[in-house]
Amino acid sequence: MKIIKRNGSEAVFDRSKISVAINKANDEVVLAERLSENQIEKIALDIESICLNMGRSPDVEEIQDMVENHIMREQAFSVARKYITYRYQRALIRKANSTDDKIMSLIECSNEEVKQENSNKNPTVNSVQRDYMAGEVSKDITKRMLLPKDVVDAHEQGIIHFHDADYFAQHMHNCDLVNLEDMLQNGTVISGTLIEKPHTFSTACNIATQIIAQVASSQYGGQSISLTHLAPFVQISREKIRRDVINEIKSIDMNISNENIDKIVEKRLHDEICKGVQTIQYQVVTLMTTNGQAPFVTVFMYLNEARNESEKHDLALIIEEVLKQRLQGVKNEKGIWTTPAFPKLVYVLEEDNITKETQYYYLTELAAKCTAKRMVPDYISEKKMIELKIDKNGEGHCYTCMGCRSFLTPYVDEYGKPKYYGRFNQGVVTINLVDVALSSNGDMDRFWDIFEDRLNLCYKALMCRHNRLKGTLSDAAPILWQNGALARLEKGEKIDKLLYGGYSTISLGYAGLYECVKYMTGLSHTDPDAEPFAIDVMKYMNDACKKWKEKENIDFSLYGTPLESTTYKFAQCLQKRFGFVEGVTDKNYITNSYHVHVTEKIDAFTKLAFESKFQVLSPGGAISYVEVPNMQNNIEAVISVIQFIYDNIIYAELNTKSDYCQKCGYEGEINIVNDDDGKLIWECPNCKNHDQSKMNVARRTCGYIGTQFWNQGRTQEIKERVLHL
Repeated sequence: MKIIKRNGSEAVFDRSKISVAINKANDEVVLAERLSENQIEKIALDIESICLNMGRSPDVEEIQDMVENHIMREQAFSVARKYITYRYQRALIRKANSTDDKIMSLIECSNEEVKQENSNKNPTVNSVQRDYMAGEVSKDITKRMLLPKDVVDAHEQGIIHFHDADYFAQHMHNCDLVNLEDMLQNGTVISGTLIEKPHTFSTACNIATQIIAQVASSQYGGQSISLTHLAPFVQISREKIRRDVINEIKSIDMNISNENIDKIVEKRLHDEICKGVQTIQYQVVTLMTTNGQAPFVTVFMYLNEARNESEKHDLALIIEEVLKQRLQGVKNEKGIWTTPAFPKLVYVLEEDNITKETQYYYLTELAAKCTAKRMVPDYISEKKMIELKIDKNGEGHCYTCMGCRSFLTPYVDEYGKPKYYGRFNQGVVTINLVDVALSSNGDMDRFWDIFEDRLNLCYKALMCRHNRLKGTLSDAAPILWQNGALARLEKGEKIDKLLYGGYSTISLGYAGLYECVKYMTGLSHTDPDAEPFAIDVMKYMNDACKKWKEKENIDFSLYGTPLESTTYKFAQCLQKRFGFVEGVTDKNYITNSYHVHVTEKIDAFTKLAFESKFQVLSPGGAISYVEVPNMQNNIEAVISVIQFIYDNIIYAELNTKSDYCQKCGYEGEINIVNDDDGKLIWECPNCKNHDQSKMNVARRTCGYIGTQFWNQGRTQEIKERVLHL
């Protein structure tokens, strides 16, 4: 059995250390008030037994809390006081310099928590270590100087989660929709160099990747670009290629028909599209941003976003090539085609691609094959978005998420036109709904009172996020604020006007709706008797956002949080505060946002139909998924799910498996098993390889694909997922 030390590293559990610690406190009290050797041994054995049954590695603080409780249970209060005093003195010493130990554990790659904090960062790489080191300093400053004590305490206890504290010290925002159209059509500046409008499609793609890298290094969340903004450059290339072909024909004095010229032009154009798309795919995969990972970028594929039929045709050419290249994958170091994490692809389902008789159905078939093999694209229903995303003019709109699931709210500019590209999210604070429920002890009146108090705390924390951005000068990130990605402000101008009036959003996240409802009603929120309470909880949070919006003129929006490392943190905190409550805190994870619990048996169509009710109530962002087996030989079934998505839900994805063992060449699903210490590890079913550095595993983490493995909580959640098809 392992324990987690304060610096995040692992150590083997040693029962004798508990006895030694108690004996030190025991020796400092008078003989009559001391514990006996048998009592001390019993305490150590009891704590060992509790730790063995936890199903995860306890941390040092948890074990010390147990020691305190057991000493007091033996009524050795003098010994307990000495033990508590010693702990307090050591804590003061650590507080004087709270980051050194953690930073050293990062450098030595012994910090288990950080190793699996982000499933797309490799913690052994210098650039990742540098980012994590800076993050530890930022978190220390944030906790000691920048946030109110009640917010910090609530974050530490897992009552709320103040996201991305490792970037909060800087004036940085969360995620955005990059205005690629403006930057390509009107030019931009990258690292002080003027980049003018490109003259070919391949050049436009190359510039787009440079923009992606610069944007990723200036923020901490996801970004999205639209292929529609690249489509006009297909015609520019077509015209250039035609001129070149005609000049070549003239130079050799040949007589070639216009029909054959068209064929030559289209062949060369296809080659250029292939080259341009390959540039985007490989640049995004291989680029390393300042935070030590590939840019978290989403590529949006929406045919009806094109301005005319000709541009729509060219956009279809690009989409087709993107899907073909992603279906193929990228080669790993062994030269085997594998599934990359990025760019994330989002494909819009619309009237002219959803059924066999429609013009662009062939693209949907290709998308389905790609999903079955590579887990992308994800799917947005134009029909449902236009029905539900209504602006103040009464018009519905379809647009992409920012990264994995964060959605802007509908917005109309001063000219009465809808605007999405160039907008952004200011940040997220998440409420732990499970803690609200458990704190109420099942009393419904007390639940709503505690809920209100916790929401007010979230509001306070969100205003800290907003005020941290307020006053930021455009010079802080020229690519964002001066050169078109988000705005074209003057040098030295503050970004404040972009923080108000709905131009940007700020997100109240939520987690653990299932467990919250389970504790309060005894039922899953999928049960008709419990669903109304779940809906009421969602409406209560939306009402809070509406109230805050009216007060501050800031667009607060409810967001279905994509828990990654936080799912484990929340579970640990709940177990510490409330113990193991069957069906509520007996897992090492809690459920993402409104999702059906991963162990609940439910078919794909019922799940999507049920969760669609909650997506509507998560206007700031949400995504649903269905877990499926290998579907590469059953594309018709994939298409059936896709067509159901079109009719029923805004945004959804299919989770399959895409793994490879470098040791034996096995291609299939790599399993999760328990090692001798009870820790969850990955194992090749063919050769029993456990070496993560010698396997390629891709899993949907929480809206995006992860390829660098996960913490124990998320790993357990992945292991326990049931199939929905």
